[in-house]
Amino acid sequence: MAMKKTNQEYKKILSDIEYRVTREAATERPFSGKYWDHWDKGEYSCVCCGTPLFLSITKFDAGCGWPSYNAPHDQSVIKEVRDTSHGMIRTEVRCANCDAHLGHVFDDGPMPTGLRYCINSASLVFEPSDNVHSTKKVD
Repeated sequence: MAMKKTNQEYKKILSDIEYRVTREAATERPFSGKYWDHWDKGEYSCVCCGTPLFLSITKFDAGCGWPSYNAPHDQSVIKEVRDTSHGMIRTEVRCANCDAHLGHVFDDGPMPTGLRYCINSASLVFEPSDNVHSTKKVD
């Protein structure tokens, strides 16, 4: 069941960039978000509703300037939507619970999935956890 809040409620709890990214499908500048070069072990959740989205063990350095993951925490926590904005055809990734815009998914990621979930840092909140294996930056 999707979580519903009004835009005014979201504006009260989110920063300007968090609101613009998650509620208006904006994109933060590459290499500007707090998690693009973040390698601690833990879990990345939706900044709007707290749904766990990605684990650090699936994070990799795609060199694109945004946090990149090869798989979501669970496929049911995201939804994929065809995006034809900006003269491109892409697959947008949204939180299945609150419909927050997260980023896009591309088919140029590492194995085993071959996918690259390119996600805005502003859509995420990180929770450290010793129960998740550490990731390593790949140069």
